[in-house]
Amino acid sequence: MAKGLKIAIIAVLFLLLLSVGAYFGWQVYERSVYEYKLASHPLLYSEYVEKYSAEYDMDKYLLYSVIKTESGFDPNAESNIGARGLMQLTKETFDWVKYRLGDGDEITYDQMFDPEMNIRYGAYLFGFLTGYFGCTDTAAAAYFSGIGEVGKWVSDKQYSKDGVHLDTIPSKNAAHYVNKINNAYKTYIELYVNERKN
Repeated sequence: MAKGLKIAIIAVLFLLLLSVGAYFGWQVYERSVYEYKLASHPLLYSEYVEKYSAEYDMDKYLLYSVIKTESGFDPNAESNIGARGLMQLTKETFDWVKYRLGDGDEITYDQMFDPEMNIRYGAYLFGFLTGYFGCTDTAAAAYFSGIGEVGKWVSDKQYSKDGVHLDTIPSKNAAHYVNKINNAYKTYIELYVNERKN
C-alpha cells in the first residue's frame, strides 16, 4: 500500500473516531446538564403548590420558580432582614396577608416556617400582586421591592410606557431578581412542559 494512501486512511479513521467521540461526548454533556437542571429545579411541596396556585390563580411553575429563587426550597430559610420560610415573607408582609385572608390570632409568624402556611401566604401575595399590576414581571418586582415602590415605577413614564409593564427596572437588585424568576420559570417549562410534549 502506498505511503500516501496509508496516511489518508489513518486521517479518515482519526476523523471518524474524533466525530464519534465528539458525538458521544456531547450526549454525555447534554445529559449532565439535563440532570443538573432537574436536581436544581425540583417539584417539591407539590401538594401545596398545586393547591394554592389553583386557589390564588397563579401558574404553578411560576410558584415553583419563586420558591426556588427565594429559598432554594429550604423551609427553614431566614434572611438577614428576618424574612422566613420557602417564600421569604417578612413580619410586615405576613401581617398584611393574614389580615387580607381573615386569619385569626391562632396563626402566628412562627408558622411561616411551615411549608403549607408559607406557600399559602406567598401564593396569595403573588397572585394579588399579579392581579393588581396585571403583569407577572411587575408582580415579581413588587414581591421583591414592595407594592408602593413598584407602584411609583409604573406611574413613571421613564420606567413604564403603559403603566403595566416595566420597560426599565430602576433597581439593579429588583431587575436581577425578576431575571432569576424568569430564568427559573423558563427552565421549569423546558423540563416539565416541553419535555413531556417531545
